[in-house]
Amino acid sequence: MTKVKYLIPFALLLTAPAAAAAPQLETAVLAGGCFWGMEAVFEHVHGVRSVVSGYAGGSRDDANYEDVSAERTGHAEVVRITYDPARVRFVDLLKIYVGAAHDPTQLNRQGPDSGASYRSAIFPQNATQRRAAQVFLAELGKSGRYTRPVVTRIETGAFYEAEASHQDFARRNPYHPYIVAHDRPKVAKLKRSFPAFYRG
Repeated sequence: MTKVKYLIPFALLLTAPAAAAAPQLETAVLAGGCFWGMEAVFEHVHGVRSVVSGYAGGSRDDANYEDVSAERTGHAEVVRITYDPARVRFVDLLKIYVGAAHDPTQLNRQGPDSGASYRSAIFPQNATQRRAAQVFLAELGKSGRYTRPVVTRIETGAFYEAEASHQDFARRNPYHPYIVAHDRPKVAKLKRSFPAFYRG
């Protein structure tokens, strides 16, 4: 009896290369004055995938610019930062937050903007972030870096996306007087103070 030989194509013997694992992204929510400038800074940080302007600290019903800017909602203007923790850590974002994006010693204001909606606040997204923020702020307060007290608060609250007109505002309006006067200097400070994290 003749034996039948089954030939397996050589291509089937090769193992297909494993697809590269998608990075496990995380989010951070930070308040530090007008969200235009915060967004402008963090959009230039290596490892950051997206930055969205919004509101946190109040309810969904009044999460809109008119009510928030009237200081009657409890919200702060915030940015939600989606980032790759393998490239930039949460504590790195906090260092940039106090070192370039805003002044953590200004109470309920930043630059020309005043009111609780412009407060300095961290909204941790999990227990690990909360512990990291607590340690970071405690060390910052004891560092002697500032002549005034650090007033940044740790808060809770859902994130609500701001109106489309506020998204990517600095990038869409690079010559707006407010952006030129207050936000472009922050991006320049990021480049100067954190060159390893800056991307053009």
